Amino acid sequence: MQITGMKWGAKLLKYVDFPTAEILGAEAQPEEIQALIDKYGGVLVKPVFKGGIGKKGKAGLVGKATDVRTALKEKERLYFAEHRHGNAVAKSEGVTYESFIKADYEVYFSLTDSTVYRAPTMTITHHGGVDIEELPADKIVSVPFDPLTGLKGFVISNALNKLGAPNEIISPLVQNLTKLWDLFHNYGMTVLELNPIRITRDASGRLAPVACDFKCSFDGDDRNSKRLFLPDDLDNTDLSEYELAVNQLRTYQGQSDVFVINPAGTVTAMTFGGGANALVTELLGDVATISSDFGGNPPYAKMKEISRITYKYWLPQTNVLFIIGGKANNTDIYETFRAMGDALREYFSERGPTPLYVVVGRGGPNLVRGLGYLRDILDALGLPYAMFGFDSAMSEVINHAMAADQWMAAGGRQMIAQKLGVR
Repeated sequence: MQITGMKWGAKLLKYVDFPTAEILGAEAQPEEIQALIDKYGGVLVKPVFKGGIGKKGKAGLVGKATDVRTALKEKERLYFAEHRHGNAVAKSEGVTYESFIKADYEVYFSLTDSTVYRAPTMTITHHGGVDIEELPADKIVSVPFDPLTGLKGFVISNALNKLGAPNEIISPLVQNLTKLWDLFHNYGMTVLELNPIRITRDASGRLAPVACDFKCSFDGDDRNSKRLFLPDDLDNTDLSEYELAVNQLRTYQGQSDVFVINPAGTVTAMTFGGGANALVTELLGDVATISSDFGGNPPYAKMKEISRITYKYWLPQTNVLFIIGGKANNTDIYETFRAMGDALREYFSERGPTPLYVVVGRGGPNLVRGLGYLRDILDALGLPYAMFGFDSAMSEVINHAMAADQWMAAGGRQMIAQKLGVR
C-alpha cells in the first residue's frame, strides 16, 4: 500500500508529533477556508489520489488561492481530476486545502529499506522542493545506518555538514527528523518521504521544519501497519477485479501477489518465487497477461482458490498456461499441482473446454508425484503439454512457452479446438 499527500500524511505525522501544514478536507465550509486564508495568507488546493502517483505539481494539479471564491473554483476543477504519470493513471477523489507556509529553506528527506546497503538509509538535501533525481551528486547525500540503534541526530548532523548546509537549520532538523524513525520503524513502512519540508520562522523568530508533502509505502507482510487504523480500501482504487480477488488471499506464508501486465496477453504465467517471477516477466514481455508470485508453500485450499480465480479471468483468451518456478526447498509440489489440476478440471466441467497448451517447469519436494497427477488430468482433458524438471534451464523453458504461444497463434489453437469439439 502507498500513500501520497497530506490528507493522511498529516494524520500519520501526528503520531510522532512532527509539525505539518494546517489541513482542511473537501468538506470544509467557506468560513473555515477563509479563516485559514486569514491566518496564513492563502491556501494550496490539492487533489486526493488513493495510492502513490507523483508529479502532480508539474501537471498543473495544484491550485493556489488567496480568497474563498478562487479556492472553491479550484476545488471544482480538481475534485475529480485525472492524472497520468508514466504508466500510472489515477482519478482524484476529493481535495485538501493546505495552508501557505513561508519558507527560508526547503529540505528533502526520506527513509528507505535500501537493497544496495542492506540497511535502512536516510537521504537528505537542503535543496528540496525540486525533482531530486535532477540534483548533482554533491548536493544530496544518502547514508545507511544501523537499525538496532536507529536514526540518531549525529547521522543527520554529519550529512548536513557534508552538504555545507547553513548552520541555523541543522539544529531544528536534528531535533525533529529523528522522530520520523519511530514512524518508519514501528509501523511497517518501507519508504517514508517528505518533500518539501519548509523551514519557517515561528512567532519568536526561531526556525522550525514544517512538512508540506508526504509519501510512504508499507510492507504488506508487516502487521504493524494495522496499528495505524488506515481504511482497508485506501490503496485499492487502481486495482483490477482480478488483482483484488487474488490479493485478498494474501498471507505471509503462502503469498498471492499478482499484477496485470497486459489485459490482451496470451500467456498466463502462474509463477512460484520472486526470482522466477522477475525472469519470466522480463522475457515474456507483452504476451504475458499477469506477473505473479504464488510461492511460500501455499496450502491446497488456497492454491485451488487462486487457480480458480486465475482460470476464470484469463483462460478464455490464453494460448499457453505456464506453470513455472525454481527448485523449491519447502513447497510441496504435489499439493500445489494437485490444487491447480483439480481447479482446471472443475473449470472444464463448469464452463466447457477451451483450447490450451500447458507448459510446466518446476523442481522441489514430491515433484514426480505432482507432475504425474497433473499429467493424468491434462491427458483426461485432451490438452497438449510439455513438462520440465529441475535440471532444465528456466530461460529455455520460458523460450519453449513463447514458441508454444506462437504455434498456437499460427493455427495450433484451431487444431486443439477442433480436437476438443469447440469453436
